[in-house]
Amino acid sequence: MQLFLVNYDTHYEIEQLSRMFFRQLTVEKLDKTPALPATDYILIEKTDSGFDISVNLGGNAYADKVVYDAKGPKEEMQLCLGAYKLYEKATGHGLPWGVLTGVRPVRLMRNMYKNEGDLEKVQAMFRENYLVSEEKIDLCTDVFKLQKPVIENGQPKDYSLYISIPFCPSRCSYCSFVSTSIKSAGHLMQGYVDNLCEEIRYTAKKADESGLNLKTIYMGGGTPTAITASMLEQVMKTVRECFDLSKVLEYTVEAGRPDCTDLEKLKIIKKYGANRVSINPQTFQDNVLKAIGRNHSHADFLRCVADARTAGFDSINMDLIAGLPEDTVEGFEHSLRGCIELGAENITVHTLTLKRASNLVIKNEEHHYDDVEKMIAKNSILADYGYKPYYMYRQKSTVKNLENVGFSQSGHESLYNIYIMEEIQTIISCGAGGVSKVVGPNGELKRVYNYKYPHEYIKDFAAIIARKDEVFDTCRQFGYQKD
Repeated sequence: MQLFLVNYDTHYEIEQLSRMFFRQLTVEKLDKTPALPATDYILIEKTDSGFDISVNLGGNAYADKVVYDAKGPKEEMQLCLGAYKLYEKATGHGLPWGVLTGVRPVRLMRNMYKNEGDLEKVQAMFRENYLVSEEKIDLCTDVFKLQKPVIENGQPKDYSLYISIPFCPSRCSYCSFVSTSIKSAGHLMQGYVDNLCEEIRYTAKKADESGLNLKTIYMGGGTPTAITASMLEQVMKTVRECFDLSKVLEYTVEAGRPDCTDLEKLKIIKKYGANRVSINPQTFQDNVLKAIGRNHSHADFLRCVADARTAGFDSINMDLIAGLPEDTVEGFEHSLRGCIELGAENITVHTLTLKRASNLVIKNEEHHYDDVEKMIAKNSILADYGYKPYYMYRQKSTVKNLENVGFSQSGHESLYNIYIMEEIQTIISCGAGGVSKVVGPNGELKRVYNYKYPHEYIKDFAAIIARKDEVFDTCRQFGYQKD
């Protein structure tokens, strides 16, 4: 499918919306009407009064006009609303999130609530202005209500610490995160860990000088447990030595891969102060695990969960992904019920996202994903067992324009997940691939990026320290300093 945009340069929202209906989309921006192809296409022309929209799909032609209303929403949103209705007519289906293309619908609801002060009015705006389905309005509202007291209790000087361990035993076919296989980069791990510990020490010193208050710690990756037990202990011991963990509300370590997580490592994680781990089956089906490149079995996952309980963890998150190759609706439901039966305090359900850097896309191994909506509908089971949605986000190229949702038993909501997704608290990142986000007292946001890959991080570590200075210079500019 080709999208021709004529005399219109502000194209981001309409391009994203069009991709939600038509995945294989190419875009051309032109200053005059082109010779149109015989194959499927979309033509959007800016006129003096608004837009002319034409869709040719499967030999059928559809057309409409959007007349710009100066009292209505912004121009591009009016275009998106008109295009949505035409796309819906042409394809015979709509989208659960309507014309919303952003990744943080809960934050949009929160900002609208600040302006309107009336939740029912905001819900009506989601329905009428954005064409969001009732199901997704209810989901967004549930998350908004649960997050509200957490966000209101936050203070400007609060911050969270993210620690990146960008190594994995192998790369999953759906993954696009910054991670390096230990087979190809194992020789870098010790040097990486040494530098990481130095960055952690420097961060602790500067954070103390800035008068910041550490609230949560999250160690992710990659897979933190991909490094050796002694390296893991080195990092976690450094954290304990540098920060007052008695004041930390939550300390999470991703122990996501059973093929590199054992009782020894889990005991180290517990010993040095972590109170929450994430052990991620992604699926309970061995054939699906094999299809996505996981080098472990479901039995390995069960052993890992048992080890985590033996080590003393009473807050475990389990991730599942809806839409994995070779999975079925019945298989996904089996996995979901399996997490419930294991007593997971958190269950995070992701919808498969076909990112450009993932092997599923690189190898052009896209499958049919017609069952994904039915899989996500199975999340309703969680309410019967006391789980409530507490954070949510969306991603570009998510199958069926769906979402990722974290569900929790009462009292086990991950504060870090709320903070990072809603961008309402400063997050200071250490390690390769980390992004520090300094949030000002009035909601200002400044991002500072570390190098992506371990070899860069090690080679130019002086630049990493310089970027930490930039993070804390920003803190001072926002007025964060010791009283």
